[in-house]
Amino acid sequence: MEDSKSGFFQDVYEVVRLIPEGRATSYGAIANYLGLKSGARMVGWAMNAAHTDPSIPAHRVVNRIGVLSGKNHFTGGPNAMQERLEAEKITVREDQIQNFKEVFWDPMKELSF
Repeated sequence: MEDSKSGFFQDVYEVVRLIPEGRATSYGAIANYLGLKSGARMVGWAMNAAHTDPSIPAHRVVNRIGVLSGKNHFTGGPNAMQERLEAEKITVREDQIQNFKEVFWDPMKELSF
């Protein structure tokens, strides 16, 4: 079980590394892309485990309506996720990405062959 979990986490991280600067996606969109339509929670677990790895832009993954639901897992305090998004010119107000539809990056569309 551990091997399949870590393999799934690595798959999640590979997708997250492809999210362009200035864009964001949701846990569910990543799960859907990886073939686990109801696996958003598992993607969340993977992201919670990734916040200490600077090669994974975990700040670009939010919930389905753009809320920074994982912000408390970031090193650097509760505002670190928002600060990283704002550094990429993404507007955040009251822990939610504004204009989320315009910022949203859908791996099903962006990574289709």
